[in-house]
Amino acid sequence: MVPRTPRTARSRWFTVLLSTVGLLVVLVLVAAGFVAFTVQRSFPQVSGELTVPGLDNSVTVSRDDAGIPMIEADSATDLFRAQGFVHAQDRFWEMDFRRHVTSGRLAELFGESQVGTDTFVRTLGWRKVAEKEVEALDPLTLSWYQAYADGVNAYLDARSGAELSLEYAVLGLQNPGYEPEKWTPADSVAWLKAMAWDLRSNLEDEIDRTILATSLTPEQVAHVYPPYPYGENPTVLSNDARPFGNATGDSEKSAQASVTSLLSLKKIVASMPTLLGRAGSDIGSNSWVVSGDLTASGKPLLANDPHLGPSLPSVWYQMGLRCTKVSAECPFDVAGFSFSGMPGIIIGHNARVAWGFTNLGPDTADLYLEKVADDNYELDGTLRPLTVREEVVKVAGGEDVPIQIRSTGRGPLVTSLTGDFEDIATDYPAVSGVPEGTYELSLQWTALTPGRTAGAIFAVNTATDWASFREGARLFEVPSQNLVYADVDGNIGYQAPGLIPIRSSGDGTVPQPGWTSASGWQGYIPFEALPTQFNPPSGYIVTANNAVVGPTFPYLITRDWDAGYRAERIDERIRALIDAATPITPELMSDIQADNHNAFAETVAPYLAELTPAGNAKNGTSLLDGWDFADDADSAQSAYFNIFWRNLLEDTFAPQLPEDLPPAGGSQWFQVVSELLTQPNSPWWTNEKAGTRNRDDALTAALSAAWTEAVDRMGDDPDTWSWGELHTLTLRNASFGESGIAPIEWLFNRGPYELAGGSAVVDAAGWYAPNGYVVDWVPSMRQVIDVADFDSSTWINLAGASGHAFAATYTDQTTLWQEHRTRQWNFTTDAIRQAAADVLTLSP
Repeated sequence: MVPRTPRTARSRWFTVLLSTVGLLVVLVLVAAGFVAFTVQRSFPQVSGELTVPGLDNSVTVSRDDAGIPMIEADSATDLFRAQGFVHAQDRFWEMDFRRHVTSGRLAELFGESQVGTDTFVRTLGWRKVAEKEVEALDPLTLSWYQAYADGVNAYLDARSGAELSLEYAVLGLQNPGYEPEKWTPADSVAWLKAMAWDLRSNLEDEIDRTILATSLTPEQVAHVYPPYPYGENPTVLSNDARPFGNATGDSEKSAQASVTSLLSLKKIVASMPTLLGRAGSDIGSNSWVVSGDLTASGKPLLANDPHLGPSLPSVWYQMGLRCTKVSAECPFDVAGFSFSGMPGIIIGHNARVAWGFTNLGPDTADLYLEKVADDNYELDGTLRPLTVREEVVKVAGGEDVPIQIRSTGRGPLVTSLTGDFEDIATDYPAVSGVPEGTYELSLQWTALTPGRTAGAIFAVNTATDWASFREGARLFEVPSQNLVYADVDGNIGYQAPGLIPIRSSGDGTVPQPGWTSASGWQGYIPFEALPTQFNPPSGYIVTANNAVVGPTFPYLITRDWDAGYRAERIDERIRALIDAATPITPELMSDIQADNHNAFAETVAPYLAELTPAGNAKNGTSLLDGWDFADDADSAQSAYFNIFWRNLLEDTFAPQLPEDLPPAGGSQWFQVVSELLTQPNSPWWTNEKAGTRNRDDALTAALSAAWTEAVDRMGDDPDTWSWGELHTLTLRNASFGESGIAPIEWLFNRGPYELAGGSAVVDAAGWYAPNGYVVDWVPSMRQVIDVADFDSSTWINLAGASGHAFAATYTDQTTLWQEHRTRQWNFTTDAIRQAAADVLTLSP
C-alpha cells in the first residue's frame, strides 16, 4: 500500500478548512466558556416524559448507567419509531455525516475540497442503488423503515443547530445556515453500501499484484502473495468437494500496464471514504461458538469481536428492542449492536438465538478494461450505448459542479473521474485481435445491484431456530459475512451468505478485458451451495477471516484469505481446554479474546537464538531470551521485537519492491517471511547496499537497528520500555477529529490509549508498518453471549453510547475496553429494570 501517515489518509476527504478568522473565533469561544454552554444544549433528555408525534401508544426507554437503552413498545412501528428517536438523541451528527458520505454530498457540508470524493461516490451510485432497494421493499419492511425515519424526524422537529450536537456549532463557523434535511428510508439503506465498500475484498490486492508484476518475476510475485497455508492453519469447514482449477492465465498479460497508471487507480481507490476502516488484512473479525458439550452451563457460548478502523463515536450503538408482548404482529425481543441510522440490531441475540459476524472476504468486485468510442462501448464485436446521467454537486460557499456519469452493462466507468485515469486506459496494452482505441476501466461490484440485505436484518432479528436463521441469512446479500449461530436448544452453526460471482474466466486477481462476454460473470454461487455447518462433531466452530473451505471447493470464493494465524491460535486455545477437560465459561471466552500471542515471534525465535551476534544485536537477543511471545502493553520484549520486525521489513524487503508498495506487515508478510526463514540463501535476504547477503545477515542487521531505534524512542534502560508506549490509539471524531486545528481536535478527540495486541494477533490492535506503531485497526466491540442465561452475557464497546463530546457516556467504556474488561449485558425484564439509571417515557 502507498506509504502515508494515518492523518493524511484519513483527512484527505473530510478536512474542514476553517479560515484564520474562524480559528480565532473558535479560540475566543473556547476561552469564554462557550463549550460548556453549547455542549449542555446538545445533551438529550433521558428521563421523565417526552411527546413524540406519530406514536400510537407510550414507549418506555430504560437506560443503564452507561446510557445503553432498552426500548419497550406495544407495536413494531412504535418500537422502530422510538429507535429512530433514540438514535437521533445520541448520534444524529454521526447519522447526518454518514448520509452525506453515502449520497456523495460532503461538499454541501465542507466545501470544494470534497467535490472529488462526492464525484466518486456518485459515480458508484450508492444512493441510487439504495433508493431502488427501498422501492423493492415489501410493505411491512418499508413500514418499519418509515417508522424509524419518522422517529428521527420527530427529534429533528424539536431541535436545531447546536441543540442537535456540538458539531453543528463548529460547522456553522464555515457553513452558516446549514439545516439538516428530513430523514428517509433511503438514508438508512445507503449505509449498507458504505459498509460493503469498506469490506469490499481484494481491489487493492488486484492492483498491487499487477504493479508488482511489472518489476518482479512471477515467482517473486507468488512469494509476496502466497496461497493460504492449508497444512498449517485451519479452515472453517473441511468437507470440500471437487477441485476448482487455478485460473491465473491472465495475470502476466494484465501486469503490462504501467506502474504510473496503476498507482493512479490505487490513489483514487484509497481516497474513498472509509467509515469502517482503511482496507487491509487487519479489517476482519474473530467469532467462534462452542457447544454445550464443552461448556460449564451445558449450553452454547458465542464470542465475537469485529476488527474495524477506530472512530469516535464508535461505529456501534448498543441497545435492546422489545415488544411488550411478542407476537406475529410484534415479533421483536432482541438486543445487541446496532448502527445509528439503521433500524434493528446487526449483531446480538434475541430470546432464542444468538449470532456473530466476521468478514467472509469474498472477491465480489472486478475491474474491466472497456473499449470506448464516444458514447458507446464494444462488447463481442458490436458497439453498445453507454448509460449516461448528469448530476450536480452542490458546494458550500462555492459554485455548483456538474458531473457526467457513464456506465457499461457491467458497471460505472471510473476512468472519467480524473485525468490520472486516462493514463491507465491509454497505457494498457492492446490485446491481440482487438483494434486500437480509447480504453477506460469499469467496475463491476455486487453492491451496485439492488439487493435484499435491508430486509435481512429484521429476518435475522426475529429468527427462532436454525431454519429461520438461515432464511434470514439468505437475504443478507452484500456484504458477504461469516455468520456463527447458537440457540437455546443447544445447537450451533455456521452459514456463509451473500452474492459471490461465478466468473467465466480469470480468478478476480487482475483486471480483465471488457470487450468480450467471455470474461464476464455467469451468475452467483447458489445459496444452497455456500458453505454451511450445523452441530459439527468437534463441538465448536471458529471463524477469523481464515479460509472457509479448502482448495477443492467447487466454487472460487477468493484467492486472498487472511493467512489464519488468529484462527489457529483460537483453535489452539479451545483444544487445550478440551484436552484438559476444562468446562468453558464466559470468562474463558473473554480471556481468549484478550490473547496477545504473537505467532510470528514464536516462529522466528529459534532462528534468532541460533545467531552469534555482537553489540546491539546481542543485546537484542539477550532481551528476547525467555520471552513468552505475548504482545502485552507493558512488555519490553514485545516493544523491541515489533521494532525489529518493522526494521526487517523496511531494510530487507522494501528495497526489493516498488517504492509505492512497501511491505505492510500483518498476516500476509508474517506468512511471506515465515516461509523465507527456511531458505537462508534466498535472494530476498540480499541487500548489497546494506551489506547483507543471507538470512542471518539480515536478521542480525535488523536486531542491531532495532536496538538503536528502541533507545532513541524509549531511552537506554530496557527495563522502562513497553509496547504500549509505542502502540497507542487516539480516538478521532470521524468528521472534525483531524481538521488540523488543535482546539477543534481537542473538543472531539480522546486519547492516546496504550494498547496491547497487534496485527495477526487475536487481540487484533493492528498497525501499518510503513507508518510506525500506532493503532490503525481495533476490535470495535466485544461480546460473549451465554444462551443458558442471557443476563450472564457480557459486552463492551470501543467508546460509549453518546456521540456528544463531553457527555458522561462519550468514552466511558474505552478504559474498560482497553483493559479487556466487559460489562454485564442485561436482557431480561427484571434485569433491565434493576439496572435502569434513567427511564424515559415517550408519549403520543
